[in-house]
Amino acid sequence: MNLSKINPLGHLEPKHRTYRTIWISDIHLGSKGSQSEHLLEFLKYNDSEYLYLVGDIIDGWRLTKKWYWPQSHNDVIQKILRKARKGTKVFYIPGNHDEGSRSFIGLTFGDIKIRNQAFHLTAKEKKLWVVHGDMFDHVIQHARWLAYIGDSAYTFLLWINKWFNDLRRFFNLPYWSLSQYLKLKVKKAVSFINAFETLMVKEAHRRGCDGVVCGHIHKSELKEINNLIYANDGDWVESLTALVEHKDGELEIVNWVDLGHEYNLNQSFLKNKQIA
Repeated sequence: MNLSKINPLGHLEPKHRTYRTIWISDIHLGSKGSQSEHLLEFLKYNDSEYLYLVGDIIDGWRLTKKWYWPQSHNDVIQKILRKARKGTKVFYIPGNHDEGSRSFIGLTFGDIKIRNQAFHLTAKEKKLWVVHGDMFDHVIQHARWLAYIGDSAYTFLLWINKWFNDLRRFFNLPYWSLSQYLKLKVKKAVSFINAFETLMVKEAHRRGCDGVVCGHIHKSELKEINNLIYANDGDWVESLTALVEHKDGELEIVNWVDLGHEYNLNQSFLKNKQIA
């Protein structure tokens, strides 16, 4: 892959890519943990025929506590609207952090269609159920007060993660998510993720689909469970990942840290998972 000039953030610019479909979620605009500058770079160099916003695009939970909306967050919204105006078919599926948008399900704003769920047919004629996934998180559904406590703790963890990576950048080390590492070391968290994945695939099968694309748990993944596709596009506060569909229908998780060569120019250019 060709690399060219250094961009304003000091990263080597990657080659522009065009996909059939891109799925992104859990951007959490309105929170200090949102990696909006990196997402802007991703949106700049990656286009698609279809773009799915799979929930938690705006963090209403954070905004109701304290208003935080820097220019880069507004730029992300404008960039997505611009893609829609230029012909990209954009679907917005609200999550639990932007659940207020569910009042507008069925409507279209600025060429962006708001849906509770979507069904996507890949170029390989695989029917994918696209949904945020929070309705299958029993903590969110049955213990909302506990979810808010968890959200506050998670925000603090992201704050630590930011300073940790600022230090790594000072020593010219690549981005590495301390918060995600700690989360995946907790046995209960790993058990929850496994149960979530199994349940989402089961629900996709019940809807007559070949697989599911979701977000919510901030853990990117692309694999087969019981001969069905489980795809989680990750997030833009920790992993900086997206799910893409190539023109031939192949699905792939892309990591923008790797694609952008963010810090270490000697690291491998692309590390990903694929399902043919």
